[in-house]
Amino acid sequence: MARSAPSLDAYGEGGFRLDGNRHEGSLLIVKDEPGPWAVTSLAELTPDSLAPVLEAGRAEVEFLLLGVGARNAMPPKAIREALQRAGIGLEFMDTPAAARLYNILTAEGRRVAAALIAV
Repeated sequence: MARSAPSLDAYGEGGFRLDGNRHEGSLLIVKDEPGPWAVTSLAELTPDSLAPVLEAGRAEVEFLLLGVGARNAMPPKAIREALQRAGIGLEFMDTPAAARLYNILTAEGRRVAAALIAV
């Protein structure tokens, strides 16, 4: 089945532009479906905030591309452990880098979820 991942066209000013449409706030994309994400800082990140990713599991999500905000920082240990238990890899970086990488990975057909904290 062909993938239909949204195109992440722009980021900044507290949101993102996907397929030409502005989305205010942080963004969670799982199984190529974008949606709002309540996390506004790395301090708010919990396993519960990533429930859609964890529930999708390894069959649907190869790894999570996590944009942690304006500056790169290590995600909490509970996040790393929850993803590891689910068999889902983790790539984390500042949100601008994650936003740029997202389109490249989806163009390659990778089964990636993206959790992007708005900057």
